[in-house]
Amino acid sequence: MSTITPKNPSKRPSGPHFDHRDRLILALYAQLRAERETREALEWAIANDAISPEVLRAMVSDPVPVITSEDVAALERLLARDTNATNIPH
Repeated sequence: MSTITPKNPSKRPSGPHFDHRDRLILALYAQLRAERETREALEWAIANDAISPEVLRAMVSDPVPVITSEDVAALERLLARDTNATNIPH
């Protein structure tokens, strides 16, 4: 099977191009949407007695952090890289 290569390799395929800010916004939107869906499912489960008090206590006593130290470090690196890129004279 042969591979077809574009005549101009610097040309990107058509379609949406997302920079790092766009990807971050999309990721945050996806996270927010997932959190809302989780909350709605939890509210339904509580209202319909589909979840035991023991499970609820376990969930409250061991919450998952919304943002971790690794997330903060990654965002700081991303912001530093963006700041350095915008300070470069053109």
